[in-house]
Amino acid sequence: MKNDYLFSSYHQLPNTWDEMYTNKALIRAQYETINSYLKSVSQNELFKKQELSKQLFMSQGVTFTVYNDKDNEGIEKIFPFDIVPRIITAPEWDIIDKGIQQRIKALNLFIKDIYHDQFIIKDGIIPAELIYSCPNFLREMVGVNVPHDIYVHISGVDLIRNNDGAFYVLEDNLRTPSGVSYMLENREISKRIFPGILPKSNIRGVSNFPNLLYKKLEELSDVSHPNIVLLTPGIYNSAYYEHTTLARLMGIELVEGRDLLVKDHVVFMKTTNGLKRVDIIYRRIDDDFLDPLEFNANSTLGVAGIMAAYRKGNVNIVNAPGTGIADDKAIYIYVPDMIEYYLNETPILKNIETYQMGKPEEFKHVEEHIKDMVIKKTDGSGGYGMLMGHEATDEEIKNYLNEVKQKPHGFIAQPILRLSTAPCCINGQLTPRCVDLRPFALAGKNGIDITPGGLTRVALKKGSLVVNSSQGGGSKDTWIIK
Repeated sequence: MKNDYLFSSYHQLPNTWDEMYTNKALIRAQYETINSYLKSVSQNELFKKQELSKQLFMSQGVTFTVYNDKDNEGIEKIFPFDIVPRIITAPEWDIIDKGIQQRIKALNLFIKDIYHDQFIIKDGIIPAELIYSCPNFLREMVGVNVPHDIYVHISGVDLIRNNDGAFYVLEDNLRTPSGVSYMLENREISKRIFPGILPKSNIRGVSNFPNLLYKKLEELSDVSHPNIVLLTPGIYNSAYYEHTTLARLMGIELVEGRDLLVKDHVVFMKTTNGLKRVDIIYRRIDDDFLDPLEFNANSTLGVAGIMAAYRKGNVNIVNAPGTGIADDKAIYIYVPDMIEYYLNETPILKNIETYQMGKPEEFKHVEEHIKDMVIKKTDGSGGYGMLMGHEATDEEIKNYLNEVKQKPHGFIAQPILRLSTAPCCINGQLTPRCVDLRPFALAGKNGIDITPGGLTRVALKKGSLVVNSSQGGGSKDTWIIK
């Protein structure tokens, strides 16, 4: 029996790219297989599949933690998952793949340059004050050489598709990017609820990510069998599930700062058999908490003396400390210039038009078009601390702009975008919801590999543009057709 009810309320949003339908309401070719399947199953069966996905997430402990600003108490939640996959064609993915590789190459060269010769400042491409005023610039990394000149080994580049159908870079996540475990789990659940459809649709795999990550980490050491550990802040971190998952899948030890110590500028792990030397640390804690001797003296998450061991080349830290200079939202504006400067190439993936609030003429432009703008803190994340002009009251706008005026260089503004929509199964019916995409890139001495897919995040609230899980967002599996 045809499941007509499922499609009965699907209304495309005006002036918005829909991933499944053309503007003439025709099914895009890449969605034909899944569309036929959805029409062939009953509404009751779809409900069962939704429930199965929730049960699988629950049994696997796939969670994230949302913290309350008032009392800083964490609430653990199951990560919302939509069963209808987001499907991208091979030609589209080829552009994304090449564009991210190009971007990561340029960003790595930029970070090396900033901590060494600073040619990009001397040549007037980026203002010196922008670098030195950035809270993510680490003076402790100036002059430090890193293995193979790779600072960013693991990155998650956030993309959106605008209403012109093209992908744009929203931001670069180069410090401790998260979401890989959800990408892996989403694929496993898709295999369970859509048996046979993935092979039939010729979908590229993502399950090799942990093995590839391990090899990239292993390449960093001259030791034949390096001891690699994953350093986590602990069970109260919002991404702790991911830390445990990746450590298990890579077959490495999951450690906290208290499990490590530095002796004679060498990092050791405490074991029941005594101390064991650590060669590579995949850290999931921020720079500020890494070493209480050099950064936050009150930090109990890091390891005292670890930076001295790192500078002597006795341990490798991934991603390198100081990489945050390249994913600051104020620096983001200059990435296209970096690509042209370091690679002598035209950027494959474009930035979103961005205004610097520290420039009076740009501040004025944003103020005059505030209802069409979103203003963000350059060091913000998780969808917090933003002003969405079209949703804000006049009083909220006035108060926010007053805050911006206190520290204008700490804010940027962008036009409110028409994020593309993808079909989501909500209450037994397909309905469009806004999505973005976070592909994951792994850089090593033998090149950069982009996992074919990544994490599609979904703004599950009707009309919302915010896809962050902490703000009511969810995710869906991302299929790349071979």
